[in-house]
Amino acid sequence: MGFEPRTKLERRVCVAAERLLAETAVVTPVAVLARMGWLPRLIDWERSQVACLEDTAAVDPGRLAEARGILRAWAEDRGLAEGESTYVSQNRDRRPLRFTAEGAEETERAYRTHWIASDVSDKKRERLTQKQNTAPDLVVVEPTTDWTCVSCGGTGPYLIMDSAGANCLTCADMDHLVLLPAGDATLTRRAKKASGLSAVVVRFNKSRKRYERQGLLVEEPALAAAEESCLADEEVRLRQRERDRERRAHQDVELQGRMAELIGRLFPRCPPDRAAAIARHTGQRGSGRVGRSAAGRALDEEALTRAVIASIRHEDTEYDELLMSGVDREAARDRIRTKIDTVLEHWRG
Repeated sequence: MGFEPRTKLERRVCVAAERLLAETAVVTPVAVLARMGWLPRLIDWERSQVACLEDTAAVDPGRLAEARGILRAWAEDRGLAEGESTYVSQNRDRRPLRFTAEGAEETERAYRTHWIASDVSDKKRERLTQKQNTAPDLVVVEPTTDWTCVSCGGTGPYLIMDSAGANCLTCADMDHLVLLPAGDATLTRRAKKASGLSAVVVRFNKSRKRYERQGLLVEEPALAAAEESCLADEEVRLRQRERDRERRAHQDVELQGRMAELIGRLFPRCPPDRAAAIARHTGQRGSGRVGRSAAGRALDEEALTRAVIASIRHEDTEYDELLMSGVDREAARDRIRTKIDTVLEHWRG
């Protein structure tokens, strides 16, 4: 590539962009800045609760502009296909979202730019472009504390935000919807497609510090139609799931084999059996480990090195015993760091 990141900021932008490209095949300035941790109040902007995106940023507009310039240079160097996304609020009014206080069209357009991987098919590129220009789902919150509707002064099991604050579903004209709990992807997809109005229900998880999906609010006739449709082809879908399970298992074996091969190249003196065990462990589907991250699946050397370090930490040091004896996590890591470095140096040869 002609563009080589040299500064710390360039490296941060490029790492975030590469991982987004591997995960979604689409890269946007908003997604990259959020991945870098520069937009901690992004959800407030998405709900039109702030005037513009830059008001939610953890850095000044000049720094944001610098990051956007780096991102464009990276995208042009990669030969990605450029397009423009539409950003509207998650509220019922669907108002266009602003990025800057001044509203200068050139800067607004720079924020709306997206880049799509050049090696995807025309059909997939069209689908990704359509997705970038589709209004986001309405989001309804299942509150964890007492709250009051700004319109009627009442309350309820759910609320939906707008620029004025929290509204109950009655005031938002959404109280005729019924909850379809999360868990059945096919039923959810069909119910949403059949429903003229729908909204995703989320609840804030305090321990994980994030909103988690609870289900979907849909029109009752749409839910009934979706349930009937699912019953009609249940046997076909069972067979399809079995075929998908076998296909995924085969893909996992191939991925873990490639991981083990790369670990062997990065650490030539790592025993082959150990490299294979690390690959199986980190690449286990549903584990949430680094091997299942976008970087891990893309065989990112840094990601696999972290997997090797984690294996050494648990298998070749007293780290677990230190934790069980009550030693603080950071203190335990400090105490075994030299042993990890020794093993890494030996494996690198």
